[in-house]
Amino acid sequence: MKKSQLLKERLPETINMTPEGYLADDLSIEDFQRIHKEFFRKIFEIGSVDVTDFCGYGEFTEDAQLPYVTCKEFLVDTFSNEQEGYWYHWKDMFQTTLLEEEVFNRYYEKMMECISFCEGKRFLFYNNTFFCNMVTDGETVTGFPDWSRAGVGDFLLDFAIMDLNKPYLLIPELLFQYCKEEGIKIPDFKGRYLCMAYYKALATLLWHASIDDEESCNSIVKYLNELEERMNRIS
Repeated sequence: MKKSQLLKERLPETINMTPEGYLADDLSIEDFQRIHKEFFRKIFEIGSVDVTDFCGYGEFTEDAQLPYVTCKEFLVDTFSNEQEGYWYHWKDMFQTTLLEEEVFNRYYEKMMECISFCEGKRFLFYNNTFFCNMVTDGETVTGFPDWSRAGVGDFLLDFAIMDLNKPYLLIPELLFQYCKEEGIKIPDFKGRYLCMAYYKALATLLWHASIDDEESCNSIVKYLNELEERMNRIS
């Protein structure tokens, strides 16, 4: 079975892969605040898709396989220095780009400390919840068009990506309140969220450092520096 076929068969009709509307990136802060629960409901719907007959973690291959046995393998291999292609010997960037080794190592270790919270948490994730990849009509979320990075792991990854994209929207703070209101219990919420957030922020930091995007790198480092204090205030 191909990944595209798998997703078409498994996703509920309420999760549209060819949506109409405009990019959520165009929403004002006020508009997002008004309809943020619609985003949360859709992400929970994605996470509720049954994946128990698939073993492993990570992004689906084109043949709908999951390449890693454990969550730890998935996260650690993302930062392997021996990857083929673009990221081969990426650690050379510590000497050739604005990527700071001390900063990377600090938050990599924090991610490693939190991985145990995410082990065994196997849900379908979209893994592309940047606001430029979600479509809305201004009242609800009409769909998610790009499933190229979909896979299995902790669904909190999708919320962490939203927060990394626009931290001023206070996604984990709103999510924590939403779960209280809806009676949704997320065991080890803080540890799991931090793990997914560190993981995605570091991976995104590497990309922006590789293209010498100083503004984005500074923004991501600021996000990392503030994240744990934010989580301590809400959990």
